[in-house]
Amino acid sequence: MPTILLLVLSNIFMTFAWYGHLKHHRDSPLWLAILASWGIAFFEYCLMVPANRIGFGRFSLPQLKVIQEVVTLLVFAVFTVAWMKERLHLNHLWAGLCLVGAVFFTFRR
Repeated sequence: MPTILLLVLSNIFMTFAWYGHLKHHRDSPLWLAILASWGIAFFEYCLMVPANRIGFGRFSLPQLKVIQEVVTLLVFAVFTVAWMKERLHLNHLWAGLCLVGAVFFTFRR
C-alpha cells in the first residue's frame, strides 16, 4: 500500500507540474513555466523514486509500470474535473475501461 500512496502523491505533483500552469499562468513567459514545473517535479521525484524502490519486488517491473499509468490517469481525471473545470466524456470512460483490461492482463498469472 505505501507504493500506491506514494505513486498517487507523486502523480499529483507531476500533474500540477505539467498542466497546472495552464489555468492561471497561460500568459506567463515559457521559461518561467518551465522553471516552476521543474521545481514542482522535484517533489514528484522525491516520491516516485521511493515508490518504485518499495514496490519493486512486491510487483514485477511491468506491473509497477501499469499501476503507475492507471494512477496517472486517475489523478489526471480528478485534476481535469476539479482543477481545470473541464468535463470528462463517455469516451474517457471507455478508455479507462481499456486500462482496467491492461491491469487485468498484467496481473494475470
